[in-house]
Amino acid sequence: MPREVSEQEVRAVLEAERAENIRGALPLDRRQMLRGAVWGGAAAAAAALARGAAVAQTAPAEGTGNLPPNTPEWMTQQGAPILSPPYGLPSEFEKDVVRQPTDLTATATASWSFTPLQDLHGIITPNGLFFERHHGGVPAIDPEQHRLMVHGMVERPVIFTMNDLMRFPAVSRIHFLECSGNSLTEYVNPEPSVQTTHGLVSCCEWTGVPLATILQEAGVESGAAWVLAEGADAAAMTRSIPLSKAFDDALLAYSQNGERLRPEQGYPLRLLLPGYEGNMSIKWLRRLEVGPEPWYTREETSKYTDLMPDGSARKFTFAMEAKSVITHPAGGGKPLGGPGFHEISGLAWSGYGRISRVDVTTDGGRNWRTAELDQPVLAKCLTRFRLPWQWNGEPALLASRAIDESGYVQPTREQLLAVRGQNSVYHYNAIQTWRLAESGEVSNAAV
Repeated sequence: MPREVSEQEVRAVLEAERAENIRGALPLDRRQMLRGAVWGGAAAAAAALARGAAVAQTAPAEGTGNLPPNTPEWMTQQGAPILSPPYGLPSEFEKDVVRQPTDLTATATASWSFTPLQDLHGIITPNGLFFERHHGGVPAIDPEQHRLMVHGMVERPVIFTMNDLMRFPAVSRIHFLECSGNSLTEYVNPEPSVQTTHGLVSCCEWTGVPLATILQEAGVESGAAWVLAEGADAAAMTRSIPLSKAFDDALLAYSQNGERLRPEQGYPLRLLLPGYEGNMSIKWLRRLEVGPEPWYTREETSKYTDLMPDGSARKFTFAMEAKSVITHPAGGGKPLGGPGFHEISGLAWSGYGRISRVDVTTDGGRNWRTAELDQPVLAKCLTRFRLPWQWNGEPALLASRAIDESGYVQPTREQLLAVRGQNSVYHYNAIQTWRLAESGEVSNAAV
């Protein structure tokens, strides 16, 4: 274990180094002795002093030259200037933290990619790592030419420019967005990593104008009950939205995490329906038609319905039910470094409101402990949970169980399949169990 040092000791070493450096008379072995006295104890100091001036002429062994008590090389030269590059990029050492495309389809324009949940912290997903789902590729839309048409059962059919929409009072809200096909592989062919089992969920701050404001501007006629939303992509993605949802918390979003939407997230305008399955939050939104009943489009009849064991299908399963997953340690993430203290961490969310509790087990469900929830806990938003754990080095089965404010309890895989069967590919929200081996490697226990 490292020795604790006092602030006075640290200040003394730094002041001595500063004074000697000013005079230009501090040899490397003297610096090592000073730092060794604080960081490494008397033995390290004595060893540094014994090496003498000869040590100062010897280059540190490869891979150790930047470690304390040595001065790291990046302190000896000026860093990169500001605005280099003009749009900030992650460190080169984070180059592997990227979205991962699916291997379940051969069509590049009708496909999806997964958020690297195992590498993220907190609840906000960076814009460049937000999962993707496209049905006809990503259109390149000039915002100056983009229009939103509102028509149907309205008193004043109207066409809005982007400038028109951005003149309305804006709101910002933090919500998750989850593809209804998230975890679809777990019905039949479980995946090995948390990125591919649960990576079709992301969370960010959305900014835009409430859909209710726009509908009030157009004036909804009596008898109206639904809204058809249509996107401007090549697939002309369309979904029927209950009018009650439109007047509740639906948002016409033009920004995420403080900047304008990315093209793959619907630039310049998308619909956001908090808590509803992701495909209903139509991207590249171009048309809203108000009517008395749903339109039963292709995407809500032949697609995005839940096939049951008897051949019937659940209709209009809009909300995403409570779900959670441990993201560290997790399949596809870094192995645990050995027995001892570790923090189990993960994410929980519900389309019905706030997460009220998350339980964690390390023995496959025989015993559960209540995890701590990071604040703030927001409605229809990712919630980070944490649990301290002393690992004894033996094999373990790790899982989390979410409970939302409605009282809904996340089901086990066996409970879910007993009701839904294995014909569906949507709305899988069962408890995810990870198998921790003695080596520290983590795998999907269902594989």
